[in-house]
Amino acid sequence: MVDNKRKRGRPSKPPPNESAEAADHQHPSANAAAATAALNDGASAAAAEKTMNADPPSSRRGRGRPRRKAEHRSPERRSSRFAEQNGDCSLAVAVGGGGDGDERGLELDGAEPSPMPMPKWENVARVVPAMDAVVKVFCVHTEPNFSLPWQRKRQYSSSSSGFIIGGRRVLTNAHSVEHHTQVKVKKRGSDTKYLATVLAIGTECDIALLTVNNDEFWEGIAPVEFGDLPALQDAVTVVGYPIGGDTISVTSGVVSRMEMLSYAHGSTELLGVQIDAAINSGNSGGPAFNDQGKCVGIAFQSLKHEDVENIGYIIPTPVIRHFIHDYEKNGLYTGFPILGVEWQKMENPDLRMAMGMKLDKKGVRIRRIEPTAPESHVLRPSDVILSFDRINIANDGTVPFRHGERIGFSYLILEFDIKLATHKRLIPAHISGKPPSYYIIAGFVFTAVSVPYLRSEYGKDYEFDAPVKLLDKLLHSMAESVNEQLVVVSQVLVADINIGYEDIVNTQVLAFNGEPVKNLKSLANMVESCEDEYLRFDLEYQQVVVLKTKTAKVATSDILTTHCIPSAMSDDLKA
Repeated sequence: MVDNKRKRGRPSKPPPNESAEAADHQHPSANAAAATAALNDGASAAAAEKTMNADPPSSRRGRGRPRRKAEHRSPERRSSRFAEQNGDCSLAVAVGGGGDGDERGLELDGAEPSPMPMPKWENVARVVPAMDAVVKVFCVHTEPNFSLPWQRKRQYSSSSSGFIIGGRRVLTNAHSVEHHTQVKVKKRGSDTKYLATVLAIGTECDIALLTVNNDEFWEGIAPVEFGDLPALQDAVTVVGYPIGGDTISVTSGVVSRMEMLSYAHGSTELLGVQIDAAINSGNSGGPAFNDQGKCVGIAFQSLKHEDVENIGYIIPTPVIRHFIHDYEKNGLYTGFPILGVEWQKMENPDLRMAMGMKLDKKGVRIRRIEPTAPESHVLRPSDVILSFDRINIANDGTVPFRHGERIGFSYLILEFDIKLATHKRLIPAHISGKPPSYYIIAGFVFTAVSVPYLRSEYGKDYEFDAPVKLLDKLLHSMAESVNEQLVVVSQVLVADINIGYEDIVNTQVLAFNGEPVKNLKSLANMVESCEDEYLRFDLEYQQVVVLKTKTAKVATSDILTTHCIPSAMSDDLKA
């Protein structure tokens, strides 16, 4: 217990200066900081010394521990010191005296006052000169319902990034404006959102092109310039509007890797650049700048896994330039060309010898050729591709890229003596923003299979949960013609006419009345024009569906009314 009694002969202790103790506790070197502030503000060293010794020491000293001095600092000293710590650059105009109440002004005879130093944050824009061209993209999405194709899902909103390029255009990611209902953009430092128009969407390369009709949006903004393909360990700065705040965000890193990359949104392989700068939700569509302030890529995806850290990807400038050139040349996006073959590595020496290759020859063996490929009548299975555009192909399918680097030969998509075409999948990875097609007869809902349809039916793990036959067709089947589709019975809307068929779900339709079914439109035309007594559908697994023609067509209208379906077929099948 502390004894609070006063002892005889000892004078009472004066109350401490609480504010000074608090300052001393937070800043132990307060006296030295005050002296430094005085020197930085133009005061003499004597004034600094006077400030440090503002309180004369007591001539009387008691027994035991000496009393702690209470320091008195002028407000100018503290504000200057705190301003320097916070990055502010203020100019002191007066220096406090030694407690006598007078002030000594700083006057420079015959000289004009020195200009006020520029605040440090004003220099940030000079690091990345095109930062003002980075915009925030707001989009309202209304996705189609692939399981109920006559409906749409509830709309939702998202925000992402983009940047201004030449020709009064804005670049962003395709997935940022997919199934858009309304798109708006906002400039850095502005409170106005401008309506934007989507000019083109490249799903394979995950790039979209926008424009704004309001002239006010383009005032005072310089477009972003594109740089060359970066090298490994080159510094990159990713600018955008990720989650965690509303203002612009800047992250930096280096180029870690460059190779043919699987684009998650487009389900295709194109050239990609891996960086270690943070790319979060909302960064999509933002530019990645090099040290010269030129754009070397577009942020678009990152790798999320418990075993990895800081792995992000940007779309490099060769892919971006191809997309822009495609739009400028054709007025729309037409896609990226492919050779249309599946190939096999020839690293085994016995395999090369059996194929008749010499010891100094290298290449890859053709396994299959897509029937829709332009050169399907020239190339044959077991042909060996030795070189591509006069560049030799190694046995593992790679070609020299840059010093010390190799890359898959599919990167060589420039100019050739053979014809190329876009990839035609039997089960497409996307439907280019169009509503899904459907046809209904007697409660049987027919539709064409696509990856979005499988995702709608079986969830994001459709690659594990979907039927094996559908997955086999997804991974290995090739379209025999450009307009071929995989048509299935999606579901059966229960009615009296379809008793016994209720359990048919996602089963492929092979033929109608003995005629092969090539696509959904041909099936709808055959059923609508059928004058036979019965409608016969041959399904996989040797299943057969037979309905009376007249009864089926009469029952269709009642089923549509019961389920509030506006039409028996989608608009694209009516044309």
